[in-house]
Amino acid sequence: MRSKLAILTLVLFLVPALVFAQSGDIQGRVTDKVTGEGIAGANVMIEGTTLGAATDVDGNFVIDDVPAGNIRIIVSVIGYAKVDRTVTVASERTVKVNFQLEREALELGALEVLASRATRTTPVAYTNVEKIDIEINLGSRDMPMVLNTTPSVYATEQGGGAGDARVNVRGFNQRNVAVMINGVPVNDMENGWVYWSNWDGVADATSSIQLQRGLSAVNLAAPSIGGTMNILTDPAALKAGGRFKQEFGSGGFLKSTLSYASGLINDKFAVSGTVVRKTGEGVIDKAWTDAWAYYLGLSYQANKNNRFELFALGAPQRHGQMRYAQNIAAYDHKYAEDVFSDEVLAIDDDANGTPDVFDTFSEAGRTYNENWNTVSKDYKSKQYFYMYGDRNVDRHDPNFLNESENYFHKPQVNLNWYLTLTEKMRLSTVAYFSGGSGGGTGTYGDMMWDYSGPSRAVDWDATIAMNQSNETRKHAPKPVGESAGYLRNSYNRQWTIGAISKLNYDVSEKMKVQLGIDLRTAEINHGREVRDLLGGDYAVNGKLDYYAGTYSKFFNEFDHVYTDGSLDYDATYANAKDKKLGGFIDYNNTNTIDWLGFFGQAEYKTNLYSVYGMGGYSMIKYGLVDHFKKAVNHPAEYVTATDDGELEIIADWISAIQFKTGGLYKVTDNMEAFANFGYVEKVPILDNIIDDVEIALAPDPTNEKFISTELGLNFRALAGKFATKMNLYDTRWLDRNLVRAVTTGQGSSGDTDLIFLTGLNQHHQGFELEVAYQPMRLFRLDGAFSYGNWKYTDDATGTYKDIENDTTYQYSYAVKDLMVGDMPQTIYSITGSLLPIKGLVIAATLNYYDRFYANWDPASREIGAGGTADRDQNWQVPAYGKVDLHAKYDIPVNFGNVGFQAYLHVFNALDAIYVQDAVDNSQYNAFTADGKNHAADDAEVYIGMPRRINFGLNINF
Repeated sequence: MRSKLAILTLVLFLVPALVFAQSGDIQGRVTDKVTGEGIAGANVMIEGTTLGAATDVDGNFVIDDVPAGNIRIIVSVIGYAKVDRTVTVASERTVKVNFQLEREALELGALEVLASRATRTTPVAYTNVEKIDIEINLGSRDMPMVLNTTPSVYATEQGGGAGDARVNVRGFNQRNVAVMINGVPVNDMENGWVYWSNWDGVADATSSIQLQRGLSAVNLAAPSIGGTMNILTDPAALKAGGRFKQEFGSGGFLKSTLSYASGLINDKFAVSGTVVRKTGEGVIDKAWTDAWAYYLGLSYQANKNNRFELFALGAPQRHGQMRYAQNIAAYDHKYAEDVFSDEVLAIDDDANGTPDVFDTFSEAGRTYNENWNTVSKDYKSKQYFYMYGDRNVDRHDPNFLNESENYFHKPQVNLNWYLTLTEKMRLSTVAYFSGGSGGGTGTYGDMMWDYSGPSRAVDWDATIAMNQSNETRKHAPKPVGESAGYLRNSYNRQWTIGAISKLNYDVSEKMKVQLGIDLRTAEINHGREVRDLLGGDYAVNGKLDYYAGTYSKFFNEFDHVYTDGSLDYDATYANAKDKKLGGFIDYNNTNTIDWLGFFGQAEYKTNLYSVYGMGGYSMIKYGLVDHFKKAVNHPAEYVTATDDGELEIIADWISAIQFKTGGLYKVTDNMEAFANFGYVEKVPILDNIIDDVEIALAPDPTNEKFISTELGLNFRALAGKFATKMNLYDTRWLDRNLVRAVTTGQGSSGDTDLIFLTGLNQHHQGFELEVAYQPMRLFRLDGAFSYGNWKYTDDATGTYKDIENDTTYQYSYAVKDLMVGDMPQTIYSITGSLLPIKGLVIAATLNYYDRFYANWDPASREIGAGGTADRDQNWQVPAYGKVDLHAKYDIPVNFGNVGFQAYLHVFNALDAIYVQDAVDNSQYNAFTADGKNHAADDAEVYIGMPRRINFGLNINF
C-alpha cells in the first residue's frame, strides 16, 4: 500500500513537470504588407485555446507556454484581412514567425505618401492612433480628445458643446498645429484655427491619426510648429459588409452610425459610406446638439498605372454653446475655498458671515451656463438660417433660448489621382473643394438682463416686452415694434479650392526625391444678420444711444443721405431701419486669400541609416472688400474701389521659406537614434495684415520665425514585450506677431497702418517619453510623460511713428521670464489594459497635469510711463488628475456573418473637480476687492466635465 502511495505521489509531482516541459514560446512581428510598418494592437491567438497576445506599438508579440506540436495561429485587427498560419512548436524552444497583413481596402500607401505620413525610419517624434484605439478610447467625444494619451498634448472640451474642443501641442495652440485630412490642410486660411464642429463625425470614418510633434515631416507650408495631426479616413474596402452602431450617453446623448462597403467590384471599383445622426440635451446646461455627418469613399483602378479616389465628408450641425467662462466660485464654493487665498476668503465687508467673493458669485453648479434662459411658449417667433436654404425656421426648443448657438455645414471633397509614369516615377495629385456656411449667435443692441445667477443672462421675456413697447431699457423713447435688442448671426460663408501635386522619383533603390506644388484660393464672406427680432417688427442697422433713443452711428455708408454736406438723419434712418430677419447689420466683408507654394525633398535610406532634407517657398496674398463702406474720398492710397464703389484693399504678396533636415541611425536591431533641425517662416494671419475695423494695412509685415532642434531614441527590449520612445526638443518662436493701428507717414496724410511690434520671443524646451510594456498576455501598460519649459525670453521693445502728432513712440512689454500659458507643462498619462478573456478589453487611463499657467495676453503687460510694469507671474492652475474607464467586448455570438461588439466609457470616473481652461485676470469675472491680480479669484475658467458615460452596441454584417 505504501509503495502504491509513493508511486502515486511521484506521478502527481512528475505529471505537471512533464506537461510544462512539453511547451514552447512563440515570438514574431505583425506588419503592414505595403508600408512594412508594425501594426499595433493586432490580436494574435492560438486556435482552440485562450492563449494569445496583442502586438505592441511596433507590432511585436510574444506568447509563452504554448503546447508543443502543430498549432494554428490566427492574426486579426480592424482594417486588415485576417490571416492564419500553422507552425510547429518544439518543447522548450522559441519559434519565430512573422505576419504581413493586407489592408481590407484598395492600396493605401499612395495616400500615406500624399499625406506626408512618418514611418519607422522618419527622424521625427510621432505617435500613431489606430482605428481600434479610437473605438476603445474616444467614446464619441471630439476627435482631439483621443490624443490625451500622447506626450506634450493637451486637449479639452472647453465649454462642453459638441465640436467646441481645442488641442495644444508643446505649448502651441491650434493656430500653430497643422491639421490635415487625407493630405489636405484644414486649418482656417484666414487665422489658422481649427473648428472641430466642422468635422463632427469624421472620427467614425477615420482609419488612423498620426500626430507628428514638432516641425514634423510635412513638406507643405502648413502651420506645423507644435505638431501635425494627420488624419486618414477609411479607404474603400475590398470586402462587402457593413456595420450599425447605436450609442447612448449622459445628457440624453443618442448617436446612430451606419456604414457600408460594396467590396471590390470587377477588380476595379469599390465604394464605402457612413451616415451619422447625433442628438443630445447636453451635460452642460442647454449645450444641446442636433447633428448629422456623412462620409463617402470611392476608389477606381482604371488600369495598372492609374488609380482614382474620391473622398467626400461633411457634418451639418447645430449646438448650444457655453461661450463665457466663469469665476471659480460660480461653479463650486467648496472647490473655490480650496484654491482661493485666505486673504480673499477673509473679506466680509457686509459682515453676513459669508465671504464677499461668494456673495458676488453665487454657486450655480458645475454645469452652469449663462448663455441661455427660459422664454415663454407664447412667443412663436421664427429664426433666420441661411444654412438651411435661406429660410426661417423654428427655434430649437419652445421653452428656452440660447444666447450662443453654433451652426455650420462645410463639406470637403477630395479627388485623388495616382499616376505611375515609370517604375521609378509616380505622380500623386489631389484636387479639393471645401465650402459652406454657418456661424454663431449672440445678442445685439439693448437687452434686458436677468441678474439672479452668478453672471447676468438675457431676460428674453422682458426683452420681447421692451421691443413691443415705446421705450428702451434706459426708458428713452423709441417707435413701437422697433427691436432695440435682438439676436444676431455672425455668419461665415466661404469656399476654398486647391490642388496639391507631388512627383516622386526613385533615383536609386536608396535615394528618393519628391517635388511638389501647393495651390489654394479662398473667398470668405463675414457679416452679421438679424436672427430673431424678439417680438419686434424690424431692426435698425446702427448704434443705438440708449439714453437719447436715437442712433449715433449708421453702419452702411450706402444708406447715408447728405443734405448740404451734412448727414440727413431722418432720411438715413429710413434707409437703415427696415432690417427684417436675415437683414445685414453691423459689418459685411468679403476676404480673399491666394496661396502658392513649392517644395522639394530628398531622402537617402539604407539598412543602417536614413537622412532627409526638404526646402519650401510659399507666397500668400490677402484682400478685403467692405460692402458697407464707400471707397470714394478715402485718404489711404492702398484703398481702391470695386465696380460697385465698395471699399477694397488688396495687399501685396508676402513670401516665406522653410527648411527641414534630419537623420536616423539604427544603433542595433532594437534601437534607433534620430535628430532633426528646421527653420520655418510663417506669414502673418489676415487680421494682422488688414484691419477691417480701422481700415488699415500693414505696409511692412514681419514673418514669424521658428527654429527647432530635436534629438530622439527609440528602443525595444524583452523580446518585444517592452518598447519606448524618448526625445528632447528645443523650439524658438521669434517675432511673435503683435500689431497696432497707428497714423503713419505711409501714403497720403492721415493713412492708418498696421505696425508690427517686434521682439516678442518665446522659447519652448522639453522632454518626452512614451512607454509600452506587456509582461503577459492578460495585461498591458502604456505610459506617456512630458516635461516642458516654455517661457518668454525677453521684454519686447521697439518704436513706431505717429505722423499726425509728428511723434515717435517707444513701446515695451514686460514679459521676460513669464511662463507660456494655456497648457500644462508637466503631463503624465498611464493606461492599464486587461485582456482577461478573448475579445474583452478593459482599460483605465490616468491623466495628471501640473505646472499649468493660465492663458494671458502679452499686450496686457505694456510698460507704462515712468517704467511701471506688472512682472508678476500669471496664475498657476492647481494640478489635477482624472481617470477614464473603457471596455470593449466582442460578444461570442454570431449569426452567419453578423457579429456584435459592446462598448462602455466612463469619463472622469472619480468625478474629480478641476480647472481645465483658464484665462488670467478676467475682464469680466475677477474679484477685485483684494486689490491683487494673477490669483485664482481673478481668473475666468471652464471647470472640467463631471462624470459621464457613453455605451453602445456595434453590429457588423
